[in-house]
Amino acid sequence: MRVAMDANALMLPVEQNLRLFEELDGLLGDYDGVVPQSVREELSELRAGNGETATAASVAADLADRCDTVETEESYADDALHALAAGGDVDAVATNDGPLKERVLDAGAPVIHLRGRTQLTITRP
Repeated sequence: MRVAMDANALMLPVEQNLRLFEELDGLLGDYDGVVPQSVREELSELRAGNGETATAASVAADLADRCDTVETEESYADDALHALAAGGDVDAVATNDGPLKERVLDAGAPVIHLRGRTQLTITRP
């Protein structure tokens, strides 16, 4: 199973004290994480700032290194994630972004998102 990671999913370890990869392991078993280049660029911009968001983005960028980077034609991260889901290039998208969740579900792909404060769940279309 290939799972595309959104910036906010990768930032959950700092923002929600979530052990992201342990949760994914428990939820999915065997999977491969992928990160669109546009998500990496978004994290790079966020980590250049100050405060908790910058710290979360810095940790997220390090976590993204555990995943394969994929190129897409879309320069906006949400569009890239949607395109990967709609094109069948990934089996699910990990995000906690409400509008993106709806777009991915409408494209026919499952969404992995936070349930409660420290647990991930899958919503299927």
